[in-house]
Amino acid sequence: MSQHKPLIGIPTFHDTTLPDKLPQRFAMSRPYITALAAAGAAPLLIPLALDQETLRTLFDRIDGLFLAGGGDLDPSCYRQGVHIKTEGVDPLRDEAEMVLTRWALHENKPLLGVCRGAQALNVAAGGTLFQDIEDFIPNAMRHQYYPDFPREYVAHPIDTVTATRLSDILGDSARINSFHHQAIDRIAPGFKVSAYAPDGVVEAIERESDTFTVAVQWHPESLVMTDPGMMGLFKAFIQAA
Repeated sequence: MSQHKPLIGIPTFHDTTLPDKLPQRFAMSRPYITALAAAGAAPLLIPLALDQETLRTLFDRIDGLFLAGGGDLDPSCYRQGVHIKTEGVDPLRDEAEMVLTRWALHENKPLLGVCRGAQALNVAAGGTLFQDIEDFIPNAMRHQYYPDFPREYVAHPIDTVTATRLSDILGDSARINSFHHQAIDRIAPGFKVSAYAPDGVVEAIERESDTFTVAVQWHPESLVMTDPGMMGLFKAFIQAA
């Protein structure tokens, strides 16, 4: 009998681009699914707007949780008012991801977050965000390269922090793409920074525990074909799951 692949749950987003006359749709970008599958996972898309019992049923069946990129979190999730540059808020997604992430943390279920996913993880665990890098971090470099550059465009280097899971996977440094205008501010209790941009902006966090709980601010799913370290990140997650 063949070995079962780990089932990785991916909360979807509410696609609001459709005309009003069409039914609502929950969706997810294909590159995340492709990268997870290539790393050995069986990806499972989790719909939004489910009751708690149904959501819990799905959570109990998955072996790991993946938090994808997307729009900004509602600042009320970390007790702030809305800044003028905060955009793309998806209340249904926020609700599902906060619940699923807290369950995963409580039960030590492996988790990997990407871009928004890093911010969602930090917030779910009790941290906060800068709602706009340009407005809140003096002398910060450019971090938002969307939509001017392709997803695989390598924008800047990052330095990993010694003796972290991420440094074990990527080594001392890496070159990454960058498509975010927000950033992690106060680190959640029980977490530590595992990578910084040259300007000091937090580029990755991970939990101070034996469980694989890692999140990066860039988009490794768009770099897996050119950087073995990025595929290594997905494979380390799948192995943990």
